[in-house]
Amino acid sequence: MIFRILKNPVAKKRFLRFKSMKRAYFSFWIICVLYGLSLFSEVVCNNVPLYVKYNGRSYFPVVKYYSESEFTGNGRQTRPDYRQLNQSEAFAGNSDNYMIFPLIPFSPLESINPKVIFVPDEVELRLTKVPRIGTVDIQKDFTIVRSVFLASFVSDPEKNIPGENLAKYFILPETVEHLIAARFANQGTGFAEFTIQNHAGEKILASLATFRPRKTPPGKIRVTLKEMVSNREPAESIVFDRSLEPVLNGTSIWHQVVKDEARILLNLVQTRFNQPVDDYRLVIDQRQYTASFIKEEVRFPYPPVKDHPMGIDGAGRDVFARILYGLRISLTFGLMLVGCSMVIGVMAGAVQGYYAGKLDITAQRMIEIWSALPFLYVMILMGSIYGRSFTLLLICYGLFNWVGISYYIRAEFLSLRKRPFVEAAKCMGVPPIKIIYRHILPNALVPVITFFPFFLVGAIGALAALDYLGFGLPPPTPSWGELLFQAQQYRWAWWLILYPSLALFSVMLLGVFVGEGIRNAYDPKQYSRFQ
Repeated sequence: MIFRILKNPVAKKRFLRFKSMKRAYFSFWIICVLYGLSLFSEVVCNNVPLYVKYNGRSYFPVVKYYSESEFTGNGRQTRPDYRQLNQSEAFAGNSDNYMIFPLIPFSPLESINPKVIFVPDEVELRLTKVPRIGTVDIQKDFTIVRSVFLASFVSDPEKNIPGENLAKYFILPETVEHLIAARFANQGTGFAEFTIQNHAGEKILASLATFRPRKTPPGKIRVTLKEMVSNREPAESIVFDRSLEPVLNGTSIWHQVVKDEARILLNLVQTRFNQPVDDYRLVIDQRQYTASFIKEEVRFPYPPVKDHPMGIDGAGRDVFARILYGLRISLTFGLMLVGCSMVIGVMAGAVQGYYAGKLDITAQRMIEIWSALPFLYVMILMGSIYGRSFTLLLICYGLFNWVGISYYIRAEFLSLRKRPFVEAAKCMGVPPIKIIYRHILPNALVPVITFFPFFLVGAIGALAALDYLGFGLPPPTPSWGELLFQAQQYRWAWWLILYPSLALFSVMLLGVFVGEGIRNAYDPKQYSRFQ
């Protein structure tokens, strides 16, 4: 049948026109290759070996079930843990017995043991500077009456500061002078925050508290100074192993820590190897620091590592395996849904368009009423009664998805039903069913073919959206929408956002490219231009 279509001159011309659009042509083959690869997902990602050689016999667990008793003789008929069996004496101690695992030896439903993921046995001591904070009380002429920790912002010692003018140490904008003058004039003003600069060029965040009028004007005003976060140096990290030997760089601050404080820090580092430790405050070179003790631990979701190139999700499952299996489910669901919708839509549109009249009007009103039903509510109701499943989702979505294509087929049949070749077939006594499906339908299939890729893209996006909302496939079915839902829960897990989104975007973009190519291939006015 396909070869007969390709031999048709018109079909051949359309195919060559489609092939000339490289973007659409290559996108079509990329989708075919990806879908073909996903159909053999068990060969790429699986915790079951492809081949087992045991005691001179060959086993193929990926295509056939073998009980645990087959390899251990313990009488258990359950499926063996092949990864653990591979480390047993029967395989590890005998070179004649071996297993060949897939490229990614993890199943999309398998929760990975955190102990098998390698993390360095180290503790990072992170020293972060605490922002400097000081206060200064000034009179109306900006004379400093009292100061606290102001010396950390200027070059003079604290004892020499009282009696000096604030302008000696800081460059004050006019707006700041006006705000201070308003307070001395006993005018109510709100909280004010501004940036000033000392003569060394350092920017400092200064603030004035809310002021309410009093019976007598104030004699002094307090200004709070705080080191700006942007001026803070990055935190210094010192890594320790269990021997408590630090990994130092040439400018490490560790050499400036006094011995007593260093001893306390080392004790806390040693404790952190076994249990969490609270932050510790210390002073280094007259600056306050916060010491944090960080040890990397395997907690799911976990970022990409050697054996898991796309990371691990919140349930400890390999993200690459779930994306690959999710690709198969998404494309299979889309193809089945669009295929069923096309069949129902073509049948309904063909009958309406061919017979027209009262049958057409009555059926059209019923279809409009049916399409007005809220699909999501129906899906929730059916899922609560029968439970979520692939079949139920396909049926419920298919009951609503055919309406659009029926409109196009109906319009084509209404246009073709009075053509001479149809009237000739009627005069020859050809039955209506043959006229519909042999004479009119082949000429009315253009909308079906051109809209197929776009409907497929829509079905894939709809499945991802339903899974994201929790009304799609039941867990733990691999699904892109479910991975995106996890990404919303763990917003810091960038791999749960990046890879599923990239997979969904890429497949939908390829589908749009294919649809664009097919549409242009069936366009009879390819070279027309607007003037």
